[in-house]
Amino acid sequence: MFAPYGKRVGFFNMVEITREEAEAIRLKNILGLEQTQAAYKMKTSQSTFQRILSSAYQKIAQGIIYGRGIRIK
Repeated sequence: MFAPYGKRVGFFNMVEITREEAEAIRLKNILGLEQTQAAYKMKTSQSTFQRILSSAYQKIAQGIIYGRGIRIK
């Protein structure tokens, strides 16, 4: 879990990222795989991988912009 700086646990809203979304972020942004390679590793289509990645990016952005905690579920 990642908590907003200066806020105590329980005093902020949470954004939950699925393990699938976390894996998509890891493959694309940490390992630097191309989308087709990452989709293959996740055993999904490229379009489905893109939807998973977009969902993860949106949740992370909400956590950062609105000062919400981020939890990988």
